[in-house]
Amino acid sequence: MNDAPQSPGFDRRMLEALICPQTHACLEYDSGSQELISPGANLAYPIRDGIPIMLTDEARQLE
Repeated sequence: MNDAPQSPGFDRRMLEALICPQTHACLEYDSGSQELISPGANLAYPIRDGIPIMLTDEARQLE
């Protein structure tokens, strides 16, 4: 039995309430990279310990 604490996952229901701070558009969830994607802004916002970091200076520029 594994008693190691696991980090909380991202609650996909939060997507209904979250928007891109730059474009004010809906976001897409990328479970593989644990990021929220804003196609319009071409940014990926990180999710850390289940908490989306919705700061443009913390976002990664998409290629």
